[in-house]
Amino acid sequence: MSSKPKTPATKEEAKVAGASSSKARQKGEQDAPTTLVPKLRFPEFREAEEWRFTTLDSVCEILNNRRRPITGNERTPGPYPYYGASGIVDHVGDFIFDERLLLVGEDGAKWGAFEKTAFIADGKYWVNNHAHVLKPFAANDTLLENYLTMQDLSPFVTGAAPPKLTLGKLRGIPVPLPPKPAEQQKIAECLSSVDELMAAQSRKVDALKTHKKGLMQQLFPREGETQPRLRFPEFQDAGEWEVRELTDFITERNQYPKEKVPLFSLTIVDGVTPKTERYERSFLVNDESDAYKLVLPNDFAFNPMNLRFGAIGRHSGTEKVAVSKYYNIFSCDSTVDSRFCEIYFRSDGMVAFYDDMAIGSLIEKRRVHFAAFLKFNIRFPRLLEQQRIADCLFSLDALITAETQKLEALKTHKKAMMQQLFPSPEEIES
Repeated sequence: MSSKPKTPATKEEAKVAGASSSKARQKGEQDAPTTLVPKLRFPEFREAEEWRFTTLDSVCEILNNRRRPITGNERTPGPYPYYGASGIVDHVGDFIFDERLLLVGEDGAKWGAFEKTAFIADGKYWVNNHAHVLKPFAANDTLLENYLTMQDLSPFVTGAAPPKLTLGKLRGIPVPLPPKPAEQQKIAECLSSVDELMAAQSRKVDALKTHKKGLMQQLFPREGETQPRLRFPEFQDAGEWEVRELTDFITERNQYPKEKVPLFSLTIVDGVTPKTERYERSFLVNDESDAYKLVLPNDFAFNPMNLRFGAIGRHSGTEKVAVSKYYNIFSCDSTVDSRFCEIYFRSDGMVAFYDDMAIGSLIEKRRVHFAAFLKFNIRFPRLLEQQRIADCLFSLDALITAETQKLEALKTHKKAMMQQLFPSPEEIES
């Protein structure tokens, strides 16, 4: 049985369909049919027919005429998901669909490989005009969802302001399918089982993060209170936390590197972290001797412009690094635990405090000057209690990191499986 796919409309589309025997063409030879089968096939289907290429409009009904956008000020809040190009963007008080359908981003989406171009919506929900609505009738919807997500569909996207996957291009997207519905179902069930593991692991990570956030709210005094509501047994009778002005134990450091050191940056999420190439190109100047400031282990970097969003962090590494000269660099003396200070300075309560203290009329230009930061009066426990709190929260961070790595490993595993369970584009004849 021939495995020759339907001819794509353009060269770009042929790349997604899986294109050609280039070596044979270079020799002037006639291309021979290529077997269209995946590298990994379940035992009961190893002797089954080859996969066949078809197009989305051959296996799906397009329901775009039923979708309707609602502007933000016209939406009535409610329990029903409101879908856009990349998933749920809101919840509204009514629905227009009450069935399981496949959505594909039309504009404002991401179409690269593994960027969740396609996703399944089920139950009662609303869809705006930024997502195509497909009802598969001759293909498994989970199989299609995974295949479309795995592919780089950018060759089908046209325009630039904004780029768009038009209905015409969507219809012609080629997809390989095994002829037997049972094989489609088997692959879908396999991928769904991995999705369930990933969802469970993601919930575990989220639960740990929620637990940490709640724990921090108990381990630090609330506004107007002099001690936390939760204390370790050995400190329950230690009394009130002491009010200290930050300038009492903070020393600013304004040194410039005299030797080559790694370049780091300061981010709201990760604190002091290795810089990206984009960051270096856009922000730092390589030919200025004073373009960077030296950061030693346990030093802090402080961004006055973004402090109210949490842009303050400790260098937790063991080597000297450099960051932009526009940051304030400081260290803490031995009367405080630097790990505790990092947790405290980046806590939700402190970020809210920075926001209150920020000056400037324009939101994007509001800042907390370092001199003002040093004048802050903050309650601190004694050193041993600081260390106990830091040990507890850093051990929880280590657990969150370990569970997050497990989640990433599952994602990597699924990607590898998908690449084996679907025919390789390089092996498919155009």
